[in-house]
Amino acid sequence: MCLAEAREWLDSHVNLEATAGDVDGLSLAPMRELLASLGDPQRDYPAVHITGTNGKGSVSAMVGALAQAWGMSVGVYTSPHVERINERMAVGGEPIGDEDLAELLGHLRLVEQHLVSGPSGTPPSWFELVTAAGLRWFADAAVDLAVVEVGKLGRYDATNVVNSRVAVITNIGRDHTDGREGWEAEVMGEKAGIIHAGAVAVLGPMAPELASIAADESPELLLAAGRDFSVQQNRAAVGGRMVTIRTPRALYEDVYVSMFGAHQGQNAALAVAAFEALVGQELDEPVLAALGDVSVPARFEVVGRRPLMVIDGAHNPDGLAASAAALADQFAVSGQVIWVLGMMRDKDPGAMLAALGASGARCDLVVCCTPDWPRALAAADLAAAVRSRGIAAEVSGGVAEAVQRAAELSTEEGAVVATGSLYTAGAARFHLLSSDR
Repeated sequence: MCLAEAREWLDSHVNLEATAGDVDGLSLAPMRELLASLGDPQRDYPAVHITGTNGKGSVSAMVGALAQAWGMSVGVYTSPHVERINERMAVGGEPIGDEDLAELLGHLRLVEQHLVSGPSGTPPSWFELVTAAGLRWFADAAVDLAVVEVGKLGRYDATNVVNSRVAVITNIGRDHTDGREGWEAEVMGEKAGIIHAGAVAVLGPMAPELASIAADESPELLLAAGRDFSVQQNRAAVGGRMVTIRTPRALYEDVYVSMFGAHQGQNAALAVAAFEALVGQELDEPVLAALGDVSVPARFEVVGRRPLMVIDGAHNPDGLAASAAALADQFAVSGQVIWVLGMMRDKDPGAMLAALGASGARCDLVVCCTPDWPRALAAADLAAAVRSRGIAAEVSGGVAEAVQRAAELSTEEGAVVATGSLYTAGAARFHLLSSDR
């Protein structure tokens, strides 16, 4: 098959990324059966497995960069993609090519025909197939390490079959949950499921009672932010952050991180602590310097100046607050600040807007759009929520139209931030960068 034919076949499968994190009835048995039919490629290399409400993609990229600077051949698996499915799997920083991806999906199509004729008779899901393709490709490329980002939650995620030596939980925030009493512990219980026997657990900032849930999974060693490692300095720098990180093995002073926002300083500390635990020794300066070359699409990505044009995939209140704080902390905007906002129906627009308001960042106008995704919230409904908080709003159609409208309204001294969902961010990024292609 060519890639277009392979994608048509793949897209005919149930896509659990379109659900909101319900774990009822989920099992890893189908994923294990699928991988067994591929020769269990996940057993061919160790992995760093990363989950959490926010920051997974950034931490994955940072760990991958550190490992590559160490001299390892590294495969990085992330989700969702911003523009092209190829982005989900990369070796040595290069996404999989169309021909290789099409060949893998074509092989999976043959494997599926065998599986559905078996006892279960149930075809794999979209995400299971893509994850299997990534894990098989890493084995074919003979990587030394896989850095694997969880899709949803953890325990029953299709990625939770990897040979993880280090399990990272970045944070616990309100996303993919109904918010009932005790939701934090329930979410942590699912995310802590990626901690396998003999693995090191590395936890971002969280309450001690949540950290104790991770300890119940009996990791070989548990490293907690604020107790075992910390960011001692985290200040704005040109093009990113300058951080000082304390770990169990060293004090790393004035480490440059090429990403915006104080939260990226915290993510860098997680990445350093995780990789240090993996290799079991202090990291030298050339390895740490790799953090100065990390870039992740749609993570407070600056794609234009005069006006400032920013794309960010923030899709929950904590993420939007971090994005807004980065804008206020690192950029002096004298003109109008326009937010292009598009989100999913399962999100609470009131909570998102409250986070934006509490951040201290300016918001002069919100251009509301409807992302091209089945779970998208209608732009008119979002605009009503924006206006109910006393914020000016316009209703636009798709993301590209909203971005174009915001750009037309802005001046050279202003800023436009497109956010609310990675689906919004991806469409905005494609529109804004299309002229460069």
